[in-house]
Amino acid sequence: MTNAPVEPRWVAIEPPRARSLSDARIQLHYAAQLASAVGISYLPALSDDSHTNLGWDPSHQALVSHGVRSRSRTIRAGIRPADLSLIVLDQASTVAAIPLSGSTLRKAADALRDVLASAGLDREFPLEFDGLPQHAVGKGAAFDGSDTVAFAELAHWFANAHIALDALREHTHGSDVRCWPHHFDIATLATVGPGKSCGAGLTPGDEWYQEPYFYVNAYPSPPADRVVGTLAGGGTWHTTGWTGAVLPGSRLRDVATEQAAQVQSFLDSAFAACSRLAAAPA
Repeated sequence: MTNAPVEPRWVAIEPPRARSLSDARIQLHYAAQLASAVGISYLPALSDDSHTNLGWDPSHQALVSHGVRSRSRTIRAGIRPADLSLIVLDQASTVAAIPLSGSTLRKAADALRDVLASAGLDREFPLEFDGLPQHAVGKGAAFDGSDTVAFAELAHWFANAHIALDALREHTHGSDVRCWPHHFDIATLATVGPGKSCGAGLTPGDEWYQEPYFYVNAYPSPPADRVVGTLAGGGTWHTTGWTGAVLPGSRLRDVATEQAAQVQSFLDSAFAACSRLAAAPA
């Protein structure tokens, strides 16, 4: 008799901490490139770079690469935010867990290469860090996982985002919820008309907001002067540099069930509004 998989549930996050996660977030951004390197190295390159993206694995609480075949098994690599570790999976089992705190990118990459080589994969694969936020880790310094609360909090953000975005994906017929390692957002994309789409996701922070935030945008991007109306859940319109709806993490309520309902309300409201913007004549 096998146990049914446990349904993922929203984990309470602490909105006051949302603006203190930047250092941990950038370190994770660099770490994610190690997992992404598996797709870059061993999968056929796709025009949209989707072979490089990662998916949230609730059972391992990790952002995990697509699987690659080695001998008679499938290997995946992932980054587990809560304990800042790089993991290698064989089917559903953990082959290796490589602690990153105290290690440099080069040492972590060498350790990953050794694990992949033992699984029968070529040891040589590229690592790409161009365009990532500036951080000492990118210049050869060791990862620092001492702020365990921040890394655990980021794990909660990704886990909760996967739940909320997957619920949105189901009723909008969107794409699978995946994390794009270059910008480090986890997102889904839905077609809303010929040549028109809406994207929804969570970014753990970037140059626009130094905190995690949910967003919804439209393609083609509407002019800023067409953005009108209020959004549910405390969301607002962003019109500097890009146009879309945002819900910064510091605006979330304090209770887990209220947070989940607030985010879902925002996503539904913002998706409907962006769909209308996308469908409007140019």
